[in-house]
Amino acid sequence: MKMRIVRLVMLDAGIIAASVWLVFLLRFDFQIPEQYMWMLPWAILIHITVYAAFSFGFKVYNNIWRYTGIGELLQLLKVSALTLCGVVAVNVSAHVFVPSYRLPISIYFAAGYVFLGISGLRLVNRLINDRFEAPGTKGSSEGNLLIVGAGKAGILVTKDIKHSRFKFMNPVAFIDDDISKQKLELMGLPIVGNRNFIPQAVEQLDISFIIIALPTAPQKELLEIIEICKSTKAQIKLMPSMTDILDGKMAINMIREVSVNDLLGRSPVEINTEEIRENLGSESILITGAGGSIGSELCRQLAAYRPKEMLLLGHGENSIYLIEQELRQSYPDQIIHPIIADIQDVSRIDNVFQKFRPSIVYHAAAHKHVPLMEMNPVEAVKNNVIGTRNVAEASAKYGVKRFILISSDKAVNPTSVMGATKRAAEMIINDQNSLSKTVFAAVRFGNVLGSRGSVIPLFKRQIENGGPVTVTHMDMVRYFMTIPEAVQLVIQASVLAQGGEVFVLDMGKPVRIYDLARDLIRLSGLEPDKDIPIVVTGIRPGEKLFEELLTEEEGLLVTNNYRIMISRPQSVSRSELNLVLGVLENLCKRYELMPSSHQIKKLLKQLIPSYSGFQEEPQVGTHDLERIKSEVHAGI
Repeated sequence: MKMRIVRLVMLDAGIIAASVWLVFLLRFDFQIPEQYMWMLPWAILIHITVYAAFSFGFKVYNNIWRYTGIGELLQLLKVSALTLCGVVAVNVSAHVFVPSYRLPISIYFAAGYVFLGISGLRLVNRLINDRFEAPGTKGSSEGNLLIVGAGKAGILVTKDIKHSRFKFMNPVAFIDDDISKQKLELMGLPIVGNRNFIPQAVEQLDISFIIIALPTAPQKELLEIIEICKSTKAQIKLMPSMTDILDGKMAINMIREVSVNDLLGRSPVEINTEEIRENLGSESILITGAGGSIGSELCRQLAAYRPKEMLLLGHGENSIYLIEQELRQSYPDQIIHPIIADIQDVSRIDNVFQKFRPSIVYHAAAHKHVPLMEMNPVEAVKNNVIGTRNVAEASAKYGVKRFILISSDKAVNPTSVMGATKRAAEMIINDQNSLSKTVFAAVRFGNVLGSRGSVIPLFKRQIENGGPVTVTHMDMVRYFMTIPEAVQLVIQASVLAQGGEVFVLDMGKPVRIYDLARDLIRLSGLEPDKDIPIVVTGIRPGEKLFEELLTEEEGLLVTNNYRIMISRPQSVSRSELNLVLGVLENLCKRYELMPSSHQIKKLLKQLIPSYSGFQEEPQVGTHDLERIKSEVHAGI
């Protein structure tokens, strides 16, 4: 460090000496008179001393000059200007004490030469480092890079890559939709055309990488550019969005891979955080299924509002332990109670409510895997129906303020046992809402990306194993949203709830699963059908080709958040609901009766006429209700 500063001081001293000497030569037409020759060494010494004093004072020598920019040049200009003032002051003072020491006014132009010489030296140093790199610093897999966006973000990306010690990318050109920029150069690189020129540029310039440097671009525009880039052989990377940058999640120069989230084109969620904080900040909140995909994200987001205490209830000890440890690390002052309990155990649930007295309940515990629940309908009913009833009744009994059920779009015109049980759960909370002061509501949404058992992790595992990737039907479509997005809207909906609503979230456009599989293969750097085959296996029991968010009878009401709507499902007769639930509970409890899938599905059909998983026409009438009632009394 010291030797580096000594070298810089000596170089600057040499430039100052040469500048002063040059000014003397120019002033006297290269023939310096004798009466001025003795002043030259003193003028040089005064310039060097004053310049060095200001340079050390402003820490000029602490800069890394290989990265010289506008800031460093302005610093040099300031030091040069102050040096000029200092030299004038010293020379005037010297003339007072030594009258013969009188320099010509033109000598002060040396300050300009000093600035040009010293700043020029720094810029040459940077130019050399930019144009040439030390041997062996290139990565073995370097490829040409095309940057989409010839703005500040694009400049930042180019600088970052050029100054990187290990360069895996070689910037060769920019793409920009601004017509006034096209055919110009930026940082020595040509701006070759607009977004439509991307495929041609990739072929002509042998592009291996594309970085989309548009952090403020609307989601729709970003998605259009990604779609164009997907048609090329290049790997696609993104700068983080402005939302992530402002939230502190990512720095602007953190380049990342294109994710499935980007392909969905979901715009950021806008919620009223102040309203949520006012409603949740002083509450005791219970989250059932707290270790699951949705439940754990609920815990993370709710903790940010600093509730009075959080009760993390779940059946699996490992998942509850993990989310508890995560929250304790992120929010060390938050009161957290991890609770291992089964929602099917009515006594245990009653004990939890009696002990902790939660004021708000988010009920996320559920069996949700469609094919598995088709094969295990008893467990689906026990968990999704009876378990929901247990938690709902305890909430009403112990004066919970709000109860929010996490439902599913599969509850609409259900074709599966899982969907039918979620619809039954909606019926239960709707019925409870009319019986107690507790505000009961449900939030209904589609598939979430990355949840356990969802299609995305399955596809990723299949790709990692070399394929094939399996889809059940070429035309199957699903609604998707990210887990954080879904949970944000669930929390907002819980604040909006007045009682009895089924909130429906805006799921955007449905996505074809076959296209999603192809995109995931491409994002892995492979070619669909060539590197990884895609196999169509056929629709599984209980699956739909497409999901619905509403039945024909349900209308939609708007809320003050355009991403959240309210549905008013048709209510069911309380007597019929209680009768069917009673028989279902008895069937599920008494394994010696060996309840069949046929029996379970028939009862679900009795309760939910739109359920199409049971093909036999239901015979609903007074006789049937009396038969069910007698079975309940008989303990069947």
